[in-house]
Amino acid sequence: RRGINAEYEEIQTFQHYFKQINLSADMSGSVYGGDEVGAVCFDFGSHTVRAGFAGEDAPKANVPTHMLTGDEKTKYHVGTNAIMYPREKSEVVTPIKDGMIDNWDQYETMMDHLYSKCLSVESSEHPIMMSEVAWNKMEKRHKTCEIMLEKYNAPAFYLCKNAVLVAFASGRSTALVLDSGAAQTTAVPVHDGYVIQHGVVRSPLAGNFLAAQVREHLKDQSIEVVPTYKIASKDPVKEGQAPIWTLRKNIPGVSSTWHDYQVDQVIEDLIHHVLQVHDKPATEEELNMIPGSVFEFPNGYSHLFGAERFKVPEPLFDPLGTNLRILGGDMLAAQHVLSSSISMCDIDVRPGLWSNIVLAGGTTLLTGFSERLTTECHAKMTSSTKVKVVTGGNTTDRIFSAWVGASILASLGTFQELWISKQEYEEEGKLIVDKKCP
Repeated sequence: RRGINAEYEEIQTFQHYFKQINLSADMSGSVYGGDEVGAVCFDFGSHTVRAGFAGEDAPKANVPTHMLTGDEKTKYHVGTNAIMYPREKSEVVTPIKDGMIDNWDQYETMMDHLYSKCLSVESSEHPIMMSEVAWNKMEKRHKTCEIMLEKYNAPAFYLCKNAVLVAFASGRSTALVLDSGAAQTTAVPVHDGYVIQHGVVRSPLAGNFLAAQVREHLKDQSIEVVPTYKIASKDPVKEGQAPIWTLRKNIPGVSSTWHDYQVDQVIEDLIHHVLQVHDKPATEEELNMIPGSVFEFPNGYSHLFGAERFKVPEPLFDPLGTNLRILGGDMLAAQHVLSSSISMCDIDVRPGLWSNIVLAGGTTLLTGFSERLTTECHAKMTSSTKVKVVTGGNTTDRIFSAWVGASILASLGTFQELWISKQEYEEEGKLIVDKKCP
């Protein structure tokens, strides 16, 4: 796996971008730190939150964004272990909605957990680099800046678009970032280190959609998903035979949201081990000729998935004629999200975007996803248009790419003058985030 030094070499190609930013104000006395400053980086997603130290090649913590409601003593239970523990009537909640922070109390609880349990550092001793979605609202940006510099007393702060960070992690200042995570698939054009806002296109066809499709298929097949917390023991059985398992005793009266969350963990495991994207649209006959894949459920039941393992993710590229009643909004296929985004950009910029398509997000890790996307993009374009899909070195690179970009960016010597220092914030207020964090 590439180390952080290799990323530094790549990043030199766009360091000039930082020098072009207008810093007309006299920065003497307001510049924070220097190369020795150890910033912390946070990347909030709909599924997990990544946190760690700038200069490292992977986050120190990757915890679920979801948390459990508690009682008067402990308002929320946060962390991988905490959310897997069955508690009486505890509901599963999340501070993130539509990629943005929606519940500030839960957000602060998550930040407290990350600082105390995961990073084990004082927030007042480290600058904070934080990612944000390209469509983040102004009032939420202001609130984030205010909380980090006032409540957490950070010495400096910076907010950066996650698509820009993904591009930087791949060594590019211009790219079309296709991010398909849990909640949605987005195409965000980045040119010379800036997001082209009017070119952002989103579609709900992503990880949660796949999970719902799998759930529907299992229901049609009369396959019950029994989550791990219910199982005390199980006996081995042959493929297709009814499972033999024992129900765990004294299970608390858990909420429906927590039970559904546990079922989702099984569904997610099935998706990543069984589902596959075919490299081109295929007929039922062609799919039936491909060997199936066996998946063992937590209760011991083993099922052979055949053509359906290709059919379920097919709507990601061909949503027409598929049962999409579970969703609303513009249900665009991945290649249409891409092409729509690029078509909204200036004609001079388009060739650079087509030749620098960078993938990010867990859904793009499906086997065959990048190959199918390349095929679909070539089908839409003329032979003279160069289309290149960049997938990253390995699985970790693609899941953590926004965080890795933040880690690189916050470590660059040329970046140090761009921090919003505590002094600047006290002098100009929260509106400074609009001035210094484009």
